[in-house]
Amino acid sequence: MQQSITGYHLDDEGHWVAELACGHYQHIRHQPPFVNRPWVMNEESRRSMLGFLLECKKCDEGAPKDGQ
Repeated sequence: MQQSITGYHLDDEGHWVAELACGHYQHIRHQPPFVNRPWVMNEESRRSMLGFLLECKKCDEGAPKDGQ
């Protein structure tokens, strides 16, 4: 199920995590050649992706919201 990005935070290891409208979190790494997300690397680019839809596997699995 696709969900929009509503915000970001850093995890304990310093990796960026997207906060989704559904209440789930999803890591958004830039690790070429496996994952190509250069927009993760700076604040302005991350801000420009607010509202962007990501596939939320946790929603598909019926998982509870993160951070509760």
